[in-house]
Formats: sequence, structure tokens, C-alpha cells
Amino acid sequence: MADSVSVEQAANPGRNRRRVLSIMSMVFLLVAVAVSAWWLGVARYRAETDNAYVAGNVIQIAAQIAGTVVAVHGDDTDFVEEGQLLVELDDADARIALQAAEADLADAVREVRGLYAGAGQSGELVAQRTAEIERLRQELARTEAEWQRARDDLARKETLYRQKFISDDALQVARTSLQAAEAVRAAASASVREAVSALAGARKQKDGADVLVDNTSLESHPRVAAAAARVKDAYLSLRRTRILAPAGGHVARRKVQLGERVAPGGALMAVIPAEQMWVDANFKETDLANVRIGQPVRLTSDFWGDTVEYHGRVAGFAAGTGGAFAVLPAQNASGNWIKIVQRLPVRVTLEPAELAEHPLRIGLSMRARIDTHDRGGPILDRDAHRDGGVTTTVFAEQAHAADVVIARVIAQNRSPAQK
Repeated sequence: MADSVSVEQAANPGRNRRRVLSIMSMVFLLVAVAVSAWWLGVARYRAETDNAYVAGNVIQIAAQIAGTVVAVHGDDTDFVEEGQLLVELDDADARIALQAAEADLADAVREVRGLYAGAGQSGELVAQRTAEIERLRQELARTEAEWQRARDDLARKETLYRQKFISDDALQVARTSLQAAEAVRAAASASVREAVSALAGARKQKDGADVLVDNTSLESHPRVAAAAARVKDAYLSLRRTRILAPAGGHVARRKVQLGERVAPGGALMAVIPAEQMWVDANFKETDLANVRIGQPVRLTSDFWGDTVEYHGRVAGFAAGTGGAFAVLPAQNASGNWIKIVQRLPVRVTLEPAELAEHPLRIGLSMRARIDTHDRGGPILDRDAHRDGGVTTTVFAEQAHAADVVIARVIAQNRSPAQK
């Protein structure tokens, strides 16, 4: 039987070849159909890359004033809370400067109190001069009445003298009385003029005193405000000898050493908030035609493996490719130009709950797969974000404490009546 089959196969070699070709054609057709179905149903609605990395906020901790490090309270991998002390600087000079500034503020408050007192005294002097003028004018009116009476009396006695009714002595007495009344009137008139001149001087003095205190209170007076600003600067310099964490997170890249002399702006360490992370996925420019903001993204990390899947959304596209923002960007205008497909960073947000359950670290490799079924979202975000971003209240609390110190110094140097 075997011999007969072999003979039959040898007699029909073309038939066997056609059978093999038919099977192969059928396999290729099935593969093509499967690939086409996969493309039409899945692949064309997906953008995928393994060129993706975890990114996050790296908060640089830097000194705001110059000083010598006397203590370091944070090291790499340590977790710190917002407001926790990280580095201490020597504060001897800052304390002396604050004491001097508080003394200057106290002196300024007492000096301004003197200006207000001087303005008040000038006002009282003007009132006194005005009352004195009124009194002298009344006195002048009385002396004028006396002078008028003496003049009338002299005229009457001259008439009587011509009629031989009175003697020479009586006429001389009347003339003497008139001369005395004229002298008294002249003196009263001079006193009024002198008082008016004194009032003008008092008013000028009051104007000069008022200029120094017009439209101000003790706290808002320029001299007090300037001294208070120096106190605030000195107080903040003292508080800045204690470098605090502006946000909670893990310490990284700790560089500062005990005894080191640091300068303002010098990086001491970094704090990385574990909950403030995202993924920068670098997609080829040819894969982004259907990607839109808001589309869902599935991600896996090399750190946790494929068993842990993260869910995120497209937050936006970078404003330029990685090559455009490189330190040495490519010079495509040269004569040996070769076209290279560029990659555009796409930011992907992560679910906070998933990130808390399986924490990531900055720089870890990720694989991102975007579902592009829903293409109704925008390509560019046109809405301004007004959520405030990342904020801290640590430094605001320092400024508030400085205001408390200023208020205390001013209160201690007020007058008893103002207290």
C-alpha cells in the first residue's frame, strides 16, 4: 500500500504542490483578515509608546540669606512635612540686627509722638493769639472811646474858656487828659498790630508742624513706616536662618554640609511631593494625528510590571519637540540634512488613588497607550488655568509674625492716653 501511495505521489507532483500552496494561501488570508480586523477595530484607535517617563515637581530648597550651617535635619530618602525644619543657619548677626531695628522703631514712634504734640501745641498757640487779638481790639475800642470823650471835653472847655467861664488851669487839664488818651490809644493800637503779627507767625509755625503729620496716623507716618519696614526685614532675616520645607515630600539630592557657608539662592537639597506626579510620554509626530486632550490613557511601569496598570488622561501637548528645546538644537538648515521623525512630549495625568497605592519615582520608565476613540477634545488648550497651581503658606506665616512684632513695639511706645 505504501508503495502504491508513493508511486501515486510521484506520479502527481503538481497536485501536492497545489495543495501546499492552497494551505499557505489560506493561512496568509486568515492572517491578513485578522490583522485588518485588529487594525480596524483596535489599532487605529490607539497611540502607543514606551518612550515615557515619570515626572513631577522638584522643589529646590535654597537659602534666602547668607549664613553658616549649624544643623541639617533632612537627608536623602527622608520624608518631611510642610513647614518642617530642614536646615539651620547661625542667627547671631540676625538677632543683633533685629534688636537694633526694634530700637530704631521705638525711637521713631516717640519722635513722631513729639511731632503730633508739636502740632497740637501750635494749634493751641494760634488759638491763644487769636483770643489775645480779640481782647486787645476790645481794649483799643475802649481807649478810642476814652480818646473821643477827652477830645469832646477839650472842645467844650475851649468854648467855655473863650466865654471866660473857666480858668487856664482847667483848660490845661483837659488838654493833658486828651494827650494821655491819645497815648493810651496809640499803645493799644500798637499792641493789636503786634498781636496780629504774632498770630501770623503762630499760624506759619502751625502750618510747618501740620505738614509733618497731615493725613497720617502714628502707624502710617512715613518715619514709623520706614522703621517698621526695617524691623520686618530684620525679622524675616532672622526667621530665614531656619530653612523650612515649603511642601511635604521626600528629600532628594541633599548637598548641604554642616559648617558650610551658604549664599542666597544656592541649592541645598530638593523635596519631591510623592502625590504630585505625572507622565511625559514622547510620541512620534506621525502618531499624534488623532490624539486629543482628555482622552483616556492606560499606563504600565517597568518598576511594578505589567500586572499594575495606571489610568490617566491626556492633559496637554508640549509647546515644542524635545529637539527644539535641547541645549544644542539640531541645525536642519545645513547641507547634510537628514529627515528624522521628531517626538513631541504629551503630558498624562495619573489617578491620585492609584498613585498612592503604587507610588512612583521621578524618571521611572513607563509604557503609555492612548485610546483615541473620542476625538472631540481640543488639540490645544485655550482655557486659562486659574486653580492657583502649587502653593505654600510657610512664608506668609513668617510675614504675619513680623507684623505682630511691629505692632508690639509700637504699642509699647505709645503715649499712656493712646494705650
